[in-house]
Amino acid sequence: MRLRTGVARIVMWRGLTSRESLGRAGLALLVAGLGVLAASILLSRLDLGTEALKLCLQIAMAVAAGALFLAALSTRRISMDRQQIAESELRFRRAMEDSAIGIVVVGLDGRIRQTNPAFAAMLGYTSEEIETLTFFQITHPDDQQIGRETMDDLKAGTVNSFHFEKRYLRKDGTPVWAHLAGSVIRDETSGRPLYLVSQIENIDARKQAEARIAEAETRWNFALAGAGQGVWDLDMRKGGTTYSSTWVKMLGYADGELDGDTDRWLTMIHPDDRETVAEADRAHLEGKTPFFEAEFRMRHKDGHWVWILDRGKAIERDEDGRLIRAIGSLTDITRRKEAEERLTVSAAMLADEKERLRVTLQSIGDAVICTDAANRITFMNPVAEKLTGIAGGEALGKMLGHVYWAVDEETGHRIGVTRPAVGVHAPADQNSRAVLIRRDDTRCSIRQVVSPIVNDRNEFCGLVIVFQDFTDARALQRQLAHAAAHDALTGLANRSSFIRAMEDLVDQARKDGTADTTRLVGDTTRSVGGAGHQFMFIDLDHFKLVNDTGGHAAGDALLKRVAVAIRGVLGPDDIVARLGGDEFAVVLKSGSAAGAKIAARSIIDAIGGLDFTWDGRPHVIGASIGLAAINANCGEVDEIIARADAACYAAKAAGRGCVSVAPDAQIVDGRTEPLAVAS
Repeated sequence: MRLRTGVARIVMWRGLTSRESLGRAGLALLVAGLGVLAASILLSRLDLGTEALKLCLQIAMAVAAGALFLAALSTRRISMDRQQIAESELRFRRAMEDSAIGIVVVGLDGRIRQTNPAFAAMLGYTSEEIETLTFFQITHPDDQQIGRETMDDLKAGTVNSFHFEKRYLRKDGTPVWAHLAGSVIRDETSGRPLYLVSQIENIDARKQAEARIAEAETRWNFALAGAGQGVWDLDMRKGGTTYSSTWVKMLGYADGELDGDTDRWLTMIHPDDRETVAEADRAHLEGKTPFFEAEFRMRHKDGHWVWILDRGKAIERDEDGRLIRAIGSLTDITRRKEAEERLTVSAAMLADEKERLRVTLQSIGDAVICTDAANRITFMNPVAEKLTGIAGGEALGKMLGHVYWAVDEETGHRIGVTRPAVGVHAPADQNSRAVLIRRDDTRCSIRQVVSPIVNDRNEFCGLVIVFQDFTDARALQRQLAHAAAHDALTGLANRSSFIRAMEDLVDQARKDGTADTTRLVGDTTRSVGGAGHQFMFIDLDHFKLVNDTGGHAAGDALLKRVAVAIRGVLGPDDIVARLGGDEFAVVLKSGSAAGAKIAARSIIDAIGGLDFTWDGRPHVIGASIGLAAINANCGEVDEIIARADAACYAAKAAGRGCVSVAPDAQIVDGRTEPLAVAS
């Protein structure tokens, strides 16, 4: 019976309305028939004639028959309508119960009078539970106002149907979005609203999807805005192009100021770029390119030019291939373009500088070899080609060791050219004792400077090796060094180099603590302690006579012969020097005092035995020698020389041509004193 109080009454009232009209028509005919019959009876009394009475009777019979027909027809119609109502009620019940969407009958007081299982299931209730509630109890608090307003409009008769979206509350309290569409049922006679019939569709999944899409779109818009990218949307159905706020602000315009004209953007492009952009646009519209991409300048609203990267793609075409919709993005690349321009200028300047450097390196007199981080040769100038004997084209790309091999002049060991340790600042390495060994085993003395190349990230990038042919310079250095240490006439060590050698020997003797001392025991001198070194002071006898008679040339020639004679009787480790004039000195590196006397006697014999003739005149000279020991207690070098010189004078006083040994010294209160008188 609930359905009869529900929406089914709509069908019943409409059927009853049709039957009532038919009944009223039959009643009217019956009344008319009775009126005609009454008139016939009345006319019969008035004696109007048989024909008139007959006519009246016929009319009355016809009207009565018509009334009876209409009554029968009305009865049949009522029966058919009842059957239709029953069928309609059954269909409505089945449709309502089987509907996939919710159907609800709501009274004007907001109470739910009838609902179907779909709506009850949508909110997690049973039909019995939900029909005890009002729609306010199951509506989300934020959406109750729209329900009240709709109810007020329906009661006032301002609206007859409604549709809107709102949130219901499930039995567990969670909200669910729904779309409502319905109408008000009114009394046919008075027009008074009776109740509402609503169809309710669950759109919660769609709303959640829309929320996700909106969130994704928001993130996308934020990402585009953060990246400085604007978006344009060309839609021919809408008749124009729309631009995002980032896009228009990029060019100094307000939102919507550029929307509309699909070709306006072309007029804003720099004249020098317009044709290129238009060609790229046409190529994409004609399907020649998969997408549109171009870099160009667009005029800002204030007049300056902004570099733009525009990317777009046609996403919809009609059946004839004509464009319907395209979407793209614009990026402000002004800073990048300015940076590229600066880089172009810098590259040009770098190329000029590189060319100047190349010409400079080709022109300088030094040899230059450059390598990369892997020690492969990247550059050789002509001087380097000449010194190494290898052409630059042949050397490029080869390891440095195949082209450049330098060794130390004194040790013969290879001079390593290696990369510095990571993070360690390595200064240029200079070497003036290098010798370059060529492929043909010829050698060339060089001076090299090896400098590492390190970039601004402190990364090793290679080496620059600058070297010079130092053969002549090094020969001159050797000559100068030899001249500085040797007597120019005899080739023996000169006084200064001999003194330095003596100082080294004295220092070493002190460190070693060696003492070769001699003491007088009775009438003889005995050696006590280690052997040490022995110093000889040699002075030529009768040499002045040679100079006086033969001249300095004779004297020089004789001095050369004397130097050879002295050197000839000594060992290779012994040091021989010319102290000046006709004075010579010798250091015996090993040997006792007795051995020194024997060596001194050999020198005297060798000098005395010289067969020297000058201008046909023979000259005979001799030598006197003083000996002094070099040991830990010998004192300073000048003291040693002084003692040996004194001993030499003692030898001359003893008749020349003999050897005199200086007594050893002892250190007393910081002073060196002789132990015995020279003999």
